[in-house]
Amino acid sequence: MTPRRQRALTGRSSLVDGIPFSLPVNSLDSPALMAAFTADLDGIRALLPGDELVPVRLPGGRGVLVVTVIHYRTTDIGAYVEYSIALACAHRRAGSPFVATLLRERTTAVGQYVWDLPVSSLISVKGGKGIWGMPKHQANLDFRVDDDEMSSQYDLDGQLCMRITVRRPRGPRIPLRNLGAANYCQFRGMLMKSTIFFSDDVEAAVGRWADAELRLGPHPRMDPLRALDIAPSPLFVACLPHSHGILDDHYEGWFLTSDTPPDPSRPPQGLESVVGLPNDQSWLPAPTADGR
Repeated sequence: MTPRRQRALTGRSSLVDGIPFSLPVNSLDSPALMAAFTADLDGIRALLPGDELVPVRLPGGRGVLVVTVIHYRTTDIGAYVEYSIALACAHRRAGSPFVATLLRERTTAVGQYVWDLPVSSLISVKGGKGIWGMPKHQANLDFRVDDDEMSSQYDLDGQLCMRITVRRPRGPRIPLRNLGAANYCQFRGMLMKSTIFFSDDVEAAVGRWADAELRLGPHPRMDPLRALDIAPSPLFVACLPHSHGILDDHYEGWFLTSDTPPDPSRPPQGLESVVGLPNDQSWLPAPTADGR
C-alpha cells in the first residue's frame, strides 16, 4: 500500500539536483510489460554485489531473471522508456539472520537487484541514478503495443543488447492497486533500496499459459547473461496497458561489504557519472539492429 506520507505530499513541490518535482513522484497512463525466466542460481549469485543480497531460490534450485519495460508517458521529467534487467533477490542485513531481516522489513525485503537499466533520456539518468542510485544510462530503446503483443528493443553502440516480446494474455484482468515492489541497486559502493507502487488492471499468465520470447544480442554488455542458462519459456508474464505508478521519495542505503578488501584500482561508479548532466528530455534514435 502506498505510504501515508506519499499521500500527504500531494500538491507539494521539490527541487532536487536541479530537477523540479511535483509530489508525489508519479507516472500516469504508462504501458508496461514484464516477463520472468528461470536461470542458473549460481550465475545469478555471482552477479549480485557484496554479501547483502541473496538470490531467490525456486523449488527446483533455479533463480529468476526479470525483464520489465515501462513506457512512461506522463512524468515530471517528460516521457521516456525504461528497460529493467533484474535478478530476483532478498536483502540480508550484514550480521543479521535472514529471518530477522524478513520480519523487520516484511515484504519489501524481497525484491529485485537491478543489473542494467537503460533509459531514453539524460534527465532520467540524472534523476534515477543521482537521487535513487539506479544504474541508468542512455540507450536506443523502443516500446511497441498492439492487440496481441507488447515488445521492446534495447540497442547500444549500434548493436542489439536485448529484445523482449510478450504475447498479451487473454481472459479476465487482475485488478492491482498500489502494489509495492523493492528495487536494489549499487552506486558509489553502496546498496540503494527504492520502492515503487503500481496500479492497473493487469493481463497476466503463469507457466504454460505464459508466452514470451527473450533474445540476447551480440553486444558484450550481455555476456554475463549468456552464462545464466536462461530458460526459453517464461515463468510468468504480465502486461499493464495503462499503469499508474508512484516512486517513493524515501530510500535507504547501506555500504556494500565483503570478506576481502575491494580493489582500490577498480572503484565503483560514482557521482562523476551524473554531475553536470543536463535536464535533457530528448531521446536517442530508435533501435535499428536486427532484433528478429
